[in-house]
Amino acid sequence: MRSGAITIADVAERAGVSKAVASRALSPQPRPISAEKRERVLAAAAELGFRVNVMAQSLTTKTVNLVAVVVNHIHDLSDLDLFDRLIAEVQAVGKQVIVIRVGSVAKVEEFLRQGVAYHVDAALVFSDFADAATVRQMFRSDRVIMLNGKHDELSPAIMPDDSGGIEAAVADAAEKGVRSAALVTGRATSLVEQARVACYRKALKAHGIKLTQTVQGDYSYASGHRAAATLEAKGFPDAIFCTSDAMAMGILDVCRRLFPNNKPKHFRLYGFDDLSLLDFDAYPIASIGYDKAAFVREMVKLITHPEGFTQGDAPVAIETKFIPRATA
Repeated sequence: MRSGAITIADVAERAGVSKAVASRALSPQPRPISAEKRERVLAAAAELGFRVNVMAQSLTTKTVNLVAVVVNHIHDLSDLDLFDRLIAEVQAVGKQVIVIRVGSVAKVEEFLRQGVAYHVDAALVFSDFADAATVRQMFRSDRVIMLNGKHDELSPAIMPDDSGGIEAAVADAAEKGVRSAALVTGRATSLVEQARVACYRKALKAHGIKLTQTVQGDYSYASGHRAAATLEAKGFPDAIFCTSDAMAMGILDVCRRLFPNNKPKHFRLYGFDDLSLLDFDAYPIASIGYDKAAFVREMVKLITHPEGFTQGDAPVAIETKFIPRATA
């Protein structure tokens, strides 16, 4: 071999294919090429020690194969269930995830003041501190997918439809004689949370269940732990509904004595998110959840086929369902 850096032309020559075929074989994106030729190109690249120049490739393809995931923070147990699946599916289509934490409105504004921007192919926005227009400005891109309820007609959105699951959970409680209930909620600033709480209030009223207490939490296990003391001080109602499973887990641990063999003795307990942890014996909490695989599929579809969104399209709705377990 000649001296100097190994190029894709060298790889193509070693594999006995054209440069175009070699480029398709080495692309992180799914490209049409036979398995036999792909293997020859990969073997030739390995023999020659060739490494793809990602920067040069991005100039050619006009993509960098990066997807930003914008979050408030990652500490909720539901985040772990969702983001592990999301990262795997994004990587499966040849892209990598960068996580950007914006824990406040001030942080978003700081990004804008300092001109901090990332060159990404798309942004998935879970944080409720930024609206669609702001995120488009942050990334200087129209490819932002809104998951926080703050979408507009220019950006696609995906939203869980909480009404079906909440109605089924409240109906389950009513059938079992529940006449009074408490609601342990998350961040009041979240539009998703506001819609969820409205669904609970509507369902409770429809089934003749009196809402006797509302306790503010933050979706975390610790806030559920604290809420248990507040609820007990005023007297437990017939049922407690939590807008996250983590808060329900905190309540259950404080009140284990009231759940002999995980069965409710003084009140029924319902969570929200259907965490994978609930399938184990320690936390058999009745919950409301949606198909996380379907949720992630819709995100990946919008990342890989942005042309599928037409300005003004309604948000994609992911239906929820009730999952009965021992605490109910």
